[in-house]
Amino acid sequence: MDIDLLNLWNSTGLANMQWGNALMISVGGLLIYLAIVKQFEPLLLLPIGFGAILSNIPVAAIAGPDGLLGMIYHVGIKTGVFPLLIFMGVGALTDFSALIARPSTLLLGAAAQFGIFVTLLGALALNYIPGFDFSLADASAIAIIGGADGPTAIFLASRLSPDLLGAIAVAAYSYMALVPIIQPPIMRWLVTEEERSIVMQQLRPVSKLEKILFPLSVLALCILLLPSAAPLIGMLTFGNLLRESGVVERLSKASQNEIINVTTIFLGLAVGSKLQADKFLSLETLGILALGAFAFCVGTAAGLLMGKLMSRLSGGKINPLIGAAGVSAVPMAARVVNKVGLESNHHNFLLMHAMGPNVAGVIGSAVAAGILLALVGQ
Repeated sequence: MDIDLLNLWNSTGLANMQWGNALMISVGGLLIYLAIVKQFEPLLLLPIGFGAILSNIPVAAIAGPDGLLGMIYHVGIKTGVFPLLIFMGVGALTDFSALIARPSTLLLGAAAQFGIFVTLLGALALNYIPGFDFSLADASAIAIIGGADGPTAIFLASRLSPDLLGAIAVAAYSYMALVPIIQPPIMRWLVTEEERSIVMQQLRPVSKLEKILFPLSVLALCILLLPSAAPLIGMLTFGNLLRESGVVERLSKASQNEIINVTTIFLGLAVGSKLQADKFLSLETLGILALGAFAFCVGTAAGLLMGKLMSRLSGGKINPLIGAAGVSAVPMAARVVNKVGLESNHHNFLLMHAMGPNVAGVIGSAVAAGILLALVGQ
């Protein structure tokens, strides 16, 4: 009887709970709190937080190779399928009119990718600290976090650095979800009150023909100049063409709703499954998190500084805040820009203006990933 009781005790969570498991379950609970109470991107944080809790339950092995989350991770993230489906959904959900109406905002999307290449050097510099050993491929995969584009980060990491895929995915999606916390202080620091109050003129109307030709033109340029980025750019432009063609409404709505929603659920749970204590609580992972935060801040700052330059060159017709939307977190970054702009001027609605650089950031991060893949992935 005593042996039976001992075996029963040894099968409980209490007997097998390590301090790391308890800590990461608490982290999962914090993410769920931020999602429900603070409403910080609940579509991302709630499944990630719940996945973190499930993956740290002792004995259950839900995140193991034969567990549900482990199998979802292998099928959708390790293969790179989920990021491509997400890109198709983003293309179907996004109106490119703001970028078409003001093509100059491509510069803001390009500037925000500066953080990627600065962080690449930072990751290599960490090798001088004992405990770090990042190859050029590892550093490239880590650096893409600066684009604040989770699907792109997962796609590139699956190609260049599969061993770091879990930590990179967690960092990328965590910082995407925390855009409302990270970006506003940088905006207020770099952009003056007067600049934040600039009211921009309404964008010109964009014809249906322009909307149809735009994704085809972007894809054509990708085919000719950077075919390594074709998986990401191809799915983004395909989703947008479904939206703008007007002849496949059922497919467009499926991409915007059922497909992207199901993929988001599984992707969030799979990312959360990589918050296992034994894998996540390591010096290497903490270094990736620190570099990811640095990359995101540098990218935001670079976009804002380019916005300030464009504002001066235009004679004060462009609000520099929209430069912060050059990172790829669509439409989170654009909403944050709009909120900060309204704080300075209650009549200053920047959402549509910020969508231009926001969409440009999605394209820019995919291009950056393609460049890194072409240079390092050989």
